[in-house]
Amino acid sequence: MATKIHPLTSDKTTPFFLKTTTALSAFVATATMAATELPGGPAYNQLNLPVGVTKISQDQNWLHWYMLVICTVVFIAVFSVMFYSIWKHRKSKGHKAATFHDSLTVEIAWTLTPFLIVIAMAWPATKTVIAMKDTTNSDLTIKATGMQWQWGYDYIRGEGEGIGFISALDKEQRLLSNQGGPKSGMSVNDYLLKVDNPLVVPVNKKVRLITTANDVIHAWAVQSLGVRQDAIPGFVRDTWFRAEKVGDYYGQCAELCGKEHAYMPIHVKVLSQEDYSKWVLAEKTKSIPAAAKAEEKPAAKTDATAS
Repeated sequence: MATKIHPLTSDKTTPFFLKTTTALSAFVATATMAATELPGGPAYNQLNLPVGVTKISQDQNWLHWYMLVICTVVFIAVFSVMFYSIWKHRKSKGHKAATFHDSLTVEIAWTLTPFLIVIAMAWPATKTVIAMKDTTNSDLTIKATGMQWQWGYDYIRGEGEGIGFISALDKEQRLLSNQGGPKSGMSVNDYLLKVDNPLVVPVNKKVRLITTANDVIHAWAVQSLGVRQDAIPGFVRDTWFRAEKVGDYYGQCAELCGKEHAYMPIHVKVLSQEDYSKWVLAEKTKSIPAAAKAEEKPAAKTDATAS
């Protein structure tokens, strides 16, 4: 006698839905174990903008709530009047529509009120946008070059001038991603945000950031610093930030730039002035042997040719 198999059964013993439920439970458990707070980066169950460490980012956060309150008040006021009018003056109560052609008072009111609301919204927003674009009098100038799929940093002016390096996703994190992400029981709060060489800047110094790209459009974005600037091939754009607190701050490329767009993190390490000076000295010391080796190679070729 043939054995009957349930329509949702993948074999004789294990229902399909049971396998699906088990897989979903494992996924939720893995995600829960992997998702922990990252200071300077995304927060667990985050709904609002992060608390910024620059004046610009704090202004952006204030503007976000300011605009939201105005829009909410306008929404409630308009729909309250509309629904009240519909309900109060419904035909079943015997009301009849008024017949008139114009009202100068009403026309002035519905013209002046939106105008004042727009001015109230545009004034603080314009001040913030103008401040965002003011890159003058910077203490440090750094060029950020976007490339698939990493960032190149060159210190152009200020303390650290001449330093340059590539910042890419940490190899261990890339390997972890290739294996399906963090496993159950792992605590990885900087997943896909850890880099091999972070961008290092001093605290309370105005940093001008010049952005460009050498292949496709990228975007350098770190929300805690209040910065998002496109990096476009053949163009030079600039922005700035002044971090007011020592720490690590994270972002990502914010422009879809190819198949590995998700593997292009940004890590900004803000140090005290003393620690930053030590870092600059260490970086320049590391570059001296490399420069010496580069000079030795042509000399060796010349000697070999002469002999």
